[in-house]
Amino acid sequence: MGRETLLTLLLLLFGGLAAQPLSLLPRKPPPEEAPCIAERRAWIALWLPVLPTMLAAAWLCGWALREPDPVHARFDHGLVIAASLPFAWIALRAALRAAWVLLLPDPADLPICTVGILRPRILFSPFLARALDEEQIRAAWAHEQAHVRHLDPLRIWLAQIATDLQWPWPQAPRRLQRWLRILECARDDEARELGTSGVDLAAVIVATARRLPSAAGQARRGAPALAALLDDPALLQLRVSRLLAPAPQGATLAVARRLGEPTLLGIGALVLAVSLALGVVYGHALVHPFLAWTRTV
Repeated sequence: MGRETLLTLLLLLFGGLAAQPLSLLPRKPPPEEAPCIAERRAWIALWLPVLPTMLAAAWLCGWALREPDPVHARFDHGLVIAASLPFAWIALRAALRAAWVLLLPDPADLPICTVGILRPRILFSPFLARALDEEQIRAAWAHEQAHVRHLDPLRIWLAQIATDLQWPWPQAPRRLQRWLRILECARDDEARELGTSGVDLAAVIVATARRLPSAAGQARRGAPALAALLDDPALLQLRVSRLLAPAPQGATLAVARRLGEPTLLGIGALVLAVSLALGVVYGHALVHPFLAWTRTV
């Protein structure tokens, strides 16, 4: 069998086997903490079940770097293909859903949102702008600029892919929804830290919620590509009550920044590099016994 074909089958098989059980693990209720820190923890919780899949993929790629093409090991092709099919369907479903989001047009009905996977930009309805005063428009803009700075449309798109790879278990969508809710509160706090009035931002949220009935369905369909105000009454009530309370301390936000995306990406890249190196060194000794085992099953 061709090396790349076998690599794809093993990626689907071992990657799927690694992700599915971890998707079912119960999560302890998170402690009460500032949204800027809770958002980081919720983001990590989204990816923890998928991390073993990524490690398995890096390890297998390391094995493939040293494996001759074609692979001459004798193994049960049919068994490997059959075992990979369920995970192939999950991966294909996730890929199609991710591609569909990229093809969706910009939402014309949402009053205000941030769109654009690689180049985020803010869409601001003129009808909403006419209902707000100048300070409220600045507050809304500051919230959406926080989404732009953190590339939140891209992060939401990636989070949806990670969630789809854990299909069909309901725990993964719950983790995604929890992160999306905390994300909005974290961006509210960031806007306030930069001088935005909580009262003005709360007024924007209320005004936006009044213009959401026709856009609610579209907001949900486009959620992976958007960082929009969600049409969730409980979330709206929470955000408004927080915005009318005293602003969070800047020290808390500074701690969250030190644990930002560059740090997490650097740690993740290092772990994947180690897994790749282990695949180069030990891949042959583990993959070939597995292939031989398939002939005895």
